[in-house]
Formats: sequence, C-alpha cells, structure tokens
Amino acid sequence: MSPRKFVSSGSPWEALAGYSRAVVDGRWVFVSGTVGYDLRTNTWPPTAQAQAEMSLDIIERALHDAGAALLDVVRVRAFVPDRADVEAVSGVLKKRLGAARAANTTVCSPLAVDNAKVEIEVTALKAQARRPTSAVGRAASARAPSRSRARRRRR
Repeated sequence: MSPRKFVSSGSPWEALAGYSRAVVDGRWVFVSGTVGYDLRTNTWPPTAQAQAEMSLDIIERALHDAGAALLDVVRVRAFVPDRADVEAVSGVLKKRLGAARAANTTVCSPLAVDNAKVEIEVTALKAQARRPTSAVGRAASARAPSRSRARRRRR
C-alpha cells in the first residue's frame, strides 16, 4: 500500500479550511472543488466561462503534480449558482474534458465564496504503469499460449 500524497495549489481557502487541492491514494486522484480565482493576479475573471477555464487550469496543474492528466478524469462535478451560466460552463467542460468522456453532474446552487461563478471538482484514475517490454519478454510471450487458447485446449 502506498502512502497518500497531498497536493496544494497555494489557495487561501486551502489554508483557511485545512484541506488539500488534491489527494492521491494509489491510482486515484481526488481534486477538491476549485473556483476560478486567479492566484497570480489576485482577481476573479469576469465571466463564468473564464472562471471555468481558470478552474480547469488549476485542476490540470494539480493533476500534473499528482502524476495524472485531464484524460485520466473519470468524474466531474460542476456547481454553478446561475442557471444562465450552465451552457457556458458546459462548453468549457466539453472543450477541456470531452476527450476523457467522464461522468458529469452539474448542480445549480449557491457557492461558499463570494464572486465565484463556478466551482469544479474532479476524480481521476491514473493509468496503470506498463512494464517495459524487452526483446526477451516479447519472445517469451510470443511462445506462451494465451489464457483463452489454453482454455480452449482443455475443453
């Protein structure tokens, strides 16, 4: 069993509430709800679409630090206070996460942070590490019957 790894983005809310941006447990990566606040400029992008892009930039960095990528995302939850912003946020999710074909839930509800127009959380499952294949390994596997061939022979 591998120890858990904790990833921080430096967000003031992580310090306030004592949580991690992401927690890695084995192949699983759990990314906390992420608002689209720009930590570099200390500003809120003006639209839900721009905040969704910023949220996913932060999430992508956390996934990278955890050894994963946006393509590894299997679950997305988007919280959008204003129903009128759902289409814009969904467009960003499709653009950035569409290739992953993750399960998605969008909820219209108030958010805990003033000025936030969207909060996104994701769960990712890192791909299994592949063993390096050597010429010797390829030759041995070519000679060894597959399980299905071995089962057919027993019948």
